[in-house]
Amino acid sequence: MTVSSGVARAAVIGLLLMACPRAADADWIFAPFIGSTFAGSTALPDLEQGASSAQLIFGGTVGLWTRGIFGIETDFSYAPRFFETNDTDGAISGDVVVRSYALTWGGNIVVATPVSVTRESLRPYLVAGLGWMRASIEDVQGDVLEEFLGGRARNSVALNFGGGAIGFITPRTGVRFEVRHFRSLEHDEAFLTEESQSLLSFWRATVGVVIRR
Repeated sequence: MTVSSGVARAAVIGLLLMACPRAADADWIFAPFIGSTFAGSTALPDLEQGASSAQLIFGGTVGLWTRGIFGIETDFSYAPRFFETNDTDGAISGDVVVRSYALTWGGNIVVATPVSVTRESLRPYLVAGLGWMRASIEDVQGDVLEEFLGGRARNSVALNFGGGAIGFITPRTGVRFEVRHFRSLEHDEAFLTEESQSLLSFWRATVGVVIRR
């Protein structure tokens, strides 16, 4: 286990313990989602400029939400081909990345409008937390990026924050809309400019189904 992944796991466990609500006053929320990344940037050698392009992302959250203000959740997302693009205009050199992805996992605190106010209608919320981010790039030669990544992947502790809304169609099912920002707390010199910046950051816009138990 790396130091960064160990710190991330400890932070997630701490968040869950501090914010854990009483089960009798809370609902379990299961929410698979799909969406797109946008406005990404990276200090990694993004040879096809894929991080700044819109990329497919999917995943899910499991949370324990009170009917009052607070809740907790764990969130997982995966973006295949994150550092790849079909449009190579302006790229350093054509299709040079053969496999890549970005993966996030974390524990978060949710601050939501109380059910006593929303009356089971659209329920806005804010969310923030810490977790783990992994970025992987494999180039066509198989070893060009080894010098920059120290391997084909980099792990980092990451911050995420955002907001959205949940609306229930039936007592047990509904929809969820959300926009969230992810940012690595690790900084490095950018591949081209050599300026210090976050290892990886991006926004995520998603829509998903909600199942309440």
